[in-house]
Amino acid sequence: MSDCGCGAAETFDGKDLVKVSKSVILVGNPNVGKSVVFGALTGKYVTVSNYPGTTVEVTRGTARIAGEPWLVMDTPGTNNLTPMSEDEQVTRDILLDEDGYTCIQVCDAKNLRRGLLLSTQLAEAQVPFVLALNMADEARSRGFNIDDARLSKALGVPVVQTVAVERTGIPALTANLKVARPSTFRPTYDAGIEAAIAELEPVLPKDLGIATRAVALMVLAGDESLQARLRGRLSVAELERVDAIRRQAASRHPESLRFVISRQRLQAADGLHDQVVTRSGKSVGSGIARKLGLWAVHPIYGIPLLAAVLFSAYEFVGVFGAGFLVNWLENDVFYGRVVPWTEQAIRFLAPVGAVTEFLVGPAGVPFREHGGFIVGKYGLISMGLSYGVAIVLPIVTTFFIAFSVLEDSGYLPRLAVMLNKAFKAMGLNGKAVIPMVLGLGCDTMATMTARIMETRKERVIVTLLLALAVPCSAQMGVILAMSTGLSRASMLWFVGSIVFTLLLVGFLAARVIPGRGSDFVLELPPMRVPQAGNVAVKTMARIEWYLREALPLFLVGTLILYVLDRVHGIEVLERIASPVIVGVLHLPKESALAFILGFLRRDYAAAGLFKQFEPFMRAGTMTAEMEIQATVALVTMTLFVPCIANFFMLLKERGWKTGVAIAAFILPFAVAVGGTVNLLMRATL
Repeated sequence: MSDCGCGAAETFDGKDLVKVSKSVILVGNPNVGKSVVFGALTGKYVTVSNYPGTTVEVTRGTARIAGEPWLVMDTPGTNNLTPMSEDEQVTRDILLDEDGYTCIQVCDAKNLRRGLLLSTQLAEAQVPFVLALNMADEARSRGFNIDDARLSKALGVPVVQTVAVERTGIPALTANLKVARPSTFRPTYDAGIEAAIAELEPVLPKDLGIATRAVALMVLAGDESLQARLRGRLSVAELERVDAIRRQAASRHPESLRFVISRQRLQAADGLHDQVVTRSGKSVGSGIARKLGLWAVHPIYGIPLLAAVLFSAYEFVGVFGAGFLVNWLENDVFYGRVVPWTEQAIRFLAPVGAVTEFLVGPAGVPFREHGGFIVGKYGLISMGLSYGVAIVLPIVTTFFIAFSVLEDSGYLPRLAVMLNKAFKAMGLNGKAVIPMVLGLGCDTMATMTARIMETRKERVIVTLLLALAVPCSAQMGVILAMSTGLSRASMLWFVGSIVFTLLLVGFLAARVIPGRGSDFVLELPPMRVPQAGNVAVKTMARIEWYLREALPLFLVGTLILYVLDRVHGIEVLERIASPVIVGVLHLPKESALAFILGFLRRDYAAAGLFKQFEPFMRAGTMTAEMEIQATVALVTMTLFVPCIANFFMLLKERGWKTGVAIAAFILPFAVAVGGTVNLLMRATL
């Protein structure tokens, strides 16, 4: 037993499901600390999987509470049980589908009004829950005093103040799970809506898992996601009756019923809030952390702070991770020891055969150069694991650490605020900064995080821009290396082309791709010193995801590369691509291999591209023609189709139709932009 009233996490598998007698579901607004509470209950992240029929992840774990095993589920953040996004729908559907559960609603104590809006909906749904007023220390530091006893009496459910990052209040929270019950609080609406609810309740099915009053309100608010459930339970006549009641209620209001219901529900939450919250005249804790929080979103002061954050992240991820760690793991550990030792062992056990060649490459074939590129040795261990573990893993690990620090410190939401206007031009909002920044580490990983965008349209646009114009760390290393040898004018051409393409494609995609965007509503948590435990838990969870989701895709890419090499397919593709490479882009014919390998292995392709020009850059003998060729090659390679791991993730996340359409657009578009840059640079010489 730990001091939080629960044991360490158990491995979550089928056997544990047999042991579990009770379950608890964590619900709450985004950025209120649900995941921290989950970690406090279970000890660590245990199992992460997509909710059936969606790409939204739900985290499950087990905890021993009061001597009994409990299933713990961490749901996506939601502001409303009448969903407006896939994340919100998943949370609502879990409440509909699960049986015999208790909820813990995690609320931001310093923004209690927003939390109570969700509490009123849980009360209407008659879900048994405990309310956790998390970040209670921050609320007190800002002068908020919450009468939790009075709030508990008004809601009719247990209310516990917590500081999850410090494990404060967690024992009381787990103790109150035993006495959790449905709330007695009932928001009331105007006479027209109440009459419509009274008409709907007898018609609606009683087996949806929550109170029919809550279902009636969802129907009146126009919840399209409920239609499938209703069609399976109601007759055609009953469905028509439900629709007629909703239309009649809507005719009584000039505004949408969703808005009217939300406004009246908010009034009930406001009244509850004003009963239990007082504020002292003086806030404590208004020191450097609060000033940093204000500076971080200031239109002027925020810029140097952003520059300092980006420089620090570059030094840690780009220099330490992509430089020192990759060099040590790749050259000293893998190619210096692991690969030779493994190759000797495998060849000793199985001296000949296709299996041996597949694992470590053809016997007697060293890494060889071809047109400035390293090929050969396409073995699962000699290339696949070496690439996934020695090259990419150090980069994404340092990136995950930096990302978790920014997240835990409270700076990441402020970065989204700073860049919201820039993303608005591309039909997105500030939340898009998260996958875009992650893409600088690994586009494969970033494609998965596009799930945080609320609408399908936004997720498709983010995925398209990641695949098109966000260079991963492997490319960034070469770009930075080549920037030292190219003129300032050439680098301006490169940067300007990529930024202009990013903005142009985003702008056009926002107008061509059907669907709607979403409002930018983001809670700004307080700036605080990152907790080492939180950073470690988040980093390990993300590394686990990388090893489970992304690493297998690198191995699949190695298999394809191995087969192409065995059947001389790379040489065939090189000959096919040469006319475009030479005729349109005016590059040396050997560069064709860069784009072929770029789809399979970005780091080898980029490194080979650099090797073509490195001797001339080092000697200072780059001609004007070479400058143009190097710039055009960089632009085209950056915009070229995503690597095979990213492509497979794109198919997995967006589906075959959308994934293939994105790749089919990017390939000719990248060549067209590269050819245009080539012509414009030559015209301005």
